[in-house]
Amino acid sequence: MESRWSDADAHAYRDRYAGHGEVLALRVYTSRLLGAEPALVQHGGGNTSAKGEVVDLFGERREVLFIKGSGWDLATIEPAGLPAVDLVYLRRLRTLTTLPDEVMVNVLRTHLLDGSAPTPSVETLLHAFLPYRFVDHSHADAILALTNQADGEAHCRAALGDEIVVLGYIMPGFPLALAVAEVVEANPAARAIVLAHHGLFTFDDDVRASYELHIALVDRAERYLAAHPAATPLAAVTTPAQAQARAATLLPILRGLLHRHDPAHRHWILDHRATAELLAFAGDPEGRALARTAPLTPDHVIRTKAHPLVVEGIDWDDATRVRATLDRALEEFAEEYAVYFDENCVAQGVSRTRLDPLPRVALIDGVGQVAIGATVKAARIAGDIYTHTVATKTASRGLGPYRGLDLADLFDMEYWSLEQAKLGKASPPPLAGKIALVTGAAGAIGAAVAARLAEAGASVCLTDLDAGRLAIAAARLGPLPHLAVEADVTEAAAVEAMVAAVARHFGGLDIVVLNAGIAHVARLAELTDADLARVVAVNFQGYHRVLRAAIRLFELQGSGGDVIVNSSKNVFDPGAGFGAYSCAKAAAHQLGKIAALELAPLGVRVNMINADAVFGDESIPSQLWAEVGPERMRARGLDGAGLRAYYRDRNLLKVEVTADHVAAGVLFFATRQTPTTGATLPIDGGIPAAFPR
Repeated sequence: MESRWSDADAHAYRDRYAGHGEVLALRVYTSRLLGAEPALVQHGGGNTSAKGEVVDLFGERREVLFIKGSGWDLATIEPAGLPAVDLVYLRRLRTLTTLPDEVMVNVLRTHLLDGSAPTPSVETLLHAFLPYRFVDHSHADAILALTNQADGEAHCRAALGDEIVVLGYIMPGFPLALAVAEVVEANPAARAIVLAHHGLFTFDDDVRASYELHIALVDRAERYLAAHPAATPLAAVTTPAQAQARAATLLPILRGLLHRHDPAHRHWILDHRATAELLAFAGDPEGRALARTAPLTPDHVIRTKAHPLVVEGIDWDDATRVRATLDRALEEFAEEYAVYFDENCVAQGVSRTRLDPLPRVALIDGVGQVAIGATVKAARIAGDIYTHTVATKTASRGLGPYRGLDLADLFDMEYWSLEQAKLGKASPPPLAGKIALVTGAAGAIGAAVAARLAEAGASVCLTDLDAGRLAIAAARLGPLPHLAVEADVTEAAAVEAMVAAVARHFGGLDIVVLNAGIAHVARLAELTDADLARVVAVNFQGYHRVLRAAIRLFELQGSGGDVIVNSSKNVFDPGAGFGAYSCAKAAAHQLGKIAALELAPLGVRVNMINADAVFGDESIPSQLWAEVGPERMRARGLDGAGLRAYYRDRNLLKVEVTADHVAAGVLFFATRQTPTTGATLPIDGGIPAAFPR
């Protein structure tokens, strides 16, 4: 690892944050340098601080500690992410003998200079008690590889030198802050301390010196590991391509079983990774044994649990046996978790509310690593953390037997109220954990539906044949979890590949919106076989192809699902010259009704929406109206605005029907607000001839 310090960049940060002062500006700069190294910190991990001064309302200078606040990530931190806390008061706390965690957090909040600032790090007092201006802390992989050994201290000194201080594991909080302060005072020349099973702290009055010492020590640790390789590498017999193919079947099965084993019956997102290193770790007996050991640091336990689900011996030729093996593995995991919980509650004489007994990471021989989360973000965080765990445990094999913390320490961290607070307590959106597929997503209705489902918490796959318009629709979702797949619903192989891509990317499928469609204007006497076949291939057969592929996933998952068919007002009220479209949509509507009959035993609901005259907007206009609009305008002697007014005024409510109205109807069915299947919802402003009968 090398220093990323740049004098030019440091000067730029001084200028950019001149209003916050040089100390805070440079603290932001080096914090981001640390955050840019995944081998140092993961997803909000680590913390940094700086001691400085501010001028209060009375014009008096006050000593403060700028410390990383909860919810901020070092890679993207701003001055607001380093709130100022009264340093004089914090230092007085060192005179206490005890300070309960909840009291400590309250003290930190009540001594912020800005009451709206984020809660300071749980390690604020450790930073405050150190007599140096700048403090840097990370959970560096290479450092943890050294400490998590039977003779961890000896490895640390051999790799890093005798000038560092090594301290045994102490849970974060007031006792750790006192212990670090005392050991640093006893070693006044020390500028670094290694905390076993926790990480590295460096400190100095010079911001660059503290940062570069941190990097230099991690670099020494990495070189030490490289100089002590294992005698034999972990071996894998599965290729990444084989693992990806198996995942398309395994992931929906696993996802459905998680739903069934979850006491709250939530839907989960899966993050699958099949690198050569992960496949070797999951496929080699030594790797699987390492997987059953403790995490690198107890901080990870709230993201990954104490250990992953480890599965081997799967018969890949029989989906039923795959399900049985996974089902049994999940039952055993839950039983072990219950024992872990009960034994630690009894041993410590405490009462806690048990968390769900589901794994957050699965290591599966023949598939690789599968991370599990209530959201895409949670699954990816668990996946990133465990990918680094695998790399670190693999790299440490040459040093000797891996030794993590015992289960009691992990239990303390998993059920520590201050750690649980990191996960957040916000109520989930209505479609949290659900996975949706929207065909025709580059059209006006499809784009609106995809956006509405994503806003409601679903992870959405948008698919269409028009790559340019698809990119526009996907961009509208911004940071919301989504996948864009270019696919032609008239090609069976393309549809199968598209649905498999959704399963591999998110883990399965819950909501299917059949929406892809094209139009053609011709009276029956002039309608050619080719034109009729082209419309039917998309508007009817395309629906069936997607539905058929989705049913296979629903069957693998066994956790229900929702299908919403975007048919048309023309199903009940067709128009002359629009026979190809109207007939194909009527067939799609009937397909939906039959699907409602056939899929009910799977817990899958199928409902239809009949919309009328949806024109779209400037960035995503309706392709249907681009096809039929010119003819309709000529026939009625209207311009574009006049045509819109005509369709608005012909319905009972005299309203223009928009894509957002249709999206709201889709959301109604997708959120299961009523026990409904086989229903038709008109979204047309009221067309008497199109009333469902």
